[in-house]
Amino acid sequence: MSVIYVLLAISLVVAIIFFVAFIVSVRQGQYDDAYTPSVRMLFEDELVKTGNEVKSKVKN
Repeated sequence: MSVIYVLLAISLVVAIIFFVAFIVSVRQGQYDDAYTPSVRMLFEDELVKTGNEVKSKVKN
């Protein structure tokens, strides 16, 4: 039974470490995407072939 308490404590410590690492990386801008917004407008009007017709993805 004491093994369960040890494993629970270890898992909580590991989870807290990963959560702190995630928060630090978000604050440092690790997940900021500066490239995609600049090229997103180039890919909005892609054509999709369905059967014999060609339809645009953009809704009017």
